[in-house]
Amino acid sequence: METPYEATGRTQQKTRTREALVDATRALLAEGSTPQVEDAAERAGVSRTTAYRYFPNQRSLLLAAHPQISPDTLLPADAPREVTARLDAFMAAFTRYNFEWEPQLRTSLRLALERSGAQPALRQGRAIGWIEHALEPLRDSHPAVDVHVLAVAIRSATGIESLIWLVDIAGQSRAEAAETVRRTARALLDAAVR
Repeated sequence: METPYEATGRTQQKTRTREALVDATRALLAEGSTPQVEDAAERAGVSRTTAYRYFPNQRSLLLAAHPQISPDTLLPADAPREVTARLDAFMAAFTRYNFEWEPQLRTSLRLALERSGAQPALRQGRAIGWIEHALEPLRDSHPAVDVHVLAVAIRSATGIESLIWLVDIAGQSRAEAAETVRRTARALLDAAVR
């Protein structure tokens, strides 16, 4: 097995160079572009040859720039226990997360749609676990509700894909889109507990 370039020699300097390339990529994504390795190299002030030692292709670069936030929950420690209020609090946090990381998530979504079976997935699917945590009180109050199935349904209708459609296609403002996904999540919850 070949030793990664970054694991040999001046590792601290290599770590700084890698971080500079990732930061440059995130900045370019935030500006609305989908950078190639050479674009990140130019922004970071690193030679193209050096940049390609770290990232042999655009996909590996974008994978490194993908959001690395993976908390167990998006809810604060003092989140409400009542499930509707808890879901509303979660949806507010989830929507903020999606809008905060929107350029990276849009790129991730596009690359996921172009992905061949041999390439690693950029999308991690962590939101379903977050939603299950938000719905946790249902396990006691409504044991017949399959929390996982409900979480998948809510995620399918409220994630970055829905927000992109609501803003880009339906023409809603971000505030309107946030309210639409909150109402959608609540409607799915209401249907499940009836």
